[in-house]
Amino acid sequence: MKCRHCQTGLRDVFIDLGASPPSNAFLRPEDLDRPELHFPLKVFTCHACRLVQIDEVQRHDEIFSNDYVYFSSYSSSWLAHARAYVDRVTERLGLGPRSFVMEIASNDGYLLQNVRERGIPCVGIEPTGSTAAVARGKGIESIERFFGHDFAREFVQQRGKADLILGNNVYAHVPDINDFTAGLKAALAPAGTLTLEFPHLLRLVEENQYDTIYHEHFSYLSLGTVRRILAMQGLTVWDVEELSTHGGSLRVWAQHATHGRPVEPSVAALLAKEAAAGMEGDAFYRGFQARAERIKDDLVAFLIEQKRAGRTVAAYGAAAKGNTMLNHAGIRPDLIRCVADASPHKQGRFMPGSRIPVVSPDALRALRPDVVLILPWNLRDEVASQLADVRAWGGRFAVAIPSLQVLP
Repeated sequence: MKCRHCQTGLRDVFIDLGASPPSNAFLRPEDLDRPELHFPLKVFTCHACRLVQIDEVQRHDEIFSNDYVYFSSYSSSWLAHARAYVDRVTERLGLGPRSFVMEIASNDGYLLQNVRERGIPCVGIEPTGSTAAVARGKGIESIERFFGHDFAREFVQQRGKADLILGNNVYAHVPDINDFTAGLKAALAPAGTLTLEFPHLLRLVEENQYDTIYHEHFSYLSLGTVRRILAMQGLTVWDVEELSTHGGSLRVWAQHATHGRPVEPSVAALLAKEAAAGMEGDAFYRGFQARAERIKDDLVAFLIEQKRAGRTVAAYGAAAKGNTMLNHAGIRPDLIRCVADASPHKQGRFMPGSRIPVVSPDALRALRPDVVLILPWNLRDEVASQLADVRAWGGRFAVAIPSLQVLP
């Protein structure tokens, strides 16, 4: 296996989580009598460019199919994040009716609806038919294609280049990151701006966020590595922000290297922070397996303790990260009765691998569990607020990342 960016042979294992089904391959009731496909979930670190990555063990067009069940608009905090971004980028770049905005992996229009409200021409590139259809229902043009260099050249010939290209939580999801980046270069106007948001590898390691590893995430990214990948295609990072989303993300602002916008001090500062943490050396990436195993063991022990005490445990948030944790730990419905989720696209289905039923929040309330394990721990405050009545019947909330905690 070779690095998907620099083609160096991969020798260093970052973490091996065994085999699991794709994290968003939720099961219908009729699927329960059939076998599930499991794929290796083994992550490597490239010792040359420091890109942390998994192999493409399942084709990306099979993962991001027309039956894709992740819809961005069911998280109120994510909707607020998207609106705040549009407010800021519009003011910072002076976007208006003569501008053109392209979002890659635009999902159900969660972000572009804010662009459209401002009268700014925009288009979404979204390969999953289920989410693109919802975006079109909001009046947002959505092209059902995978983004890459060939698509970008074809698009530019027909429609021209974009003043702003944005990609939130897509850069880590592409198997051919070089071709994808070449497409960004081809589709960006000469004075245009590119913004990319992605979970920060530094936070993943420091806070034991091993459950953010799953087959959809082909790459795990630092600023240093992203800067190298963009530079290979003639793009330069001119600003970077540290965000709280997804447990700690980066937003990079990039441009054509020939454009000449001054580089903000934030770039050098964050590169120095990564260097101080040791991200350019091998030691930083060692020991992560053992830390993940400790989290798994603590969670299983806690769930068994609740079962032996006669307490009922349910979970909230049928998120991809939850599926990684459940499958790595071998957790089944005997330890977690059900998983509640606000998305009707997941309700009535079963978690892949663990086969725990997904129910509505009202069904969770009817069950009145003693413990609610919040699987999307990055949304712990949002979930605890939405389910405030859990504490009214004496229930408790718990999270497993960065360590097992029963919330006060």
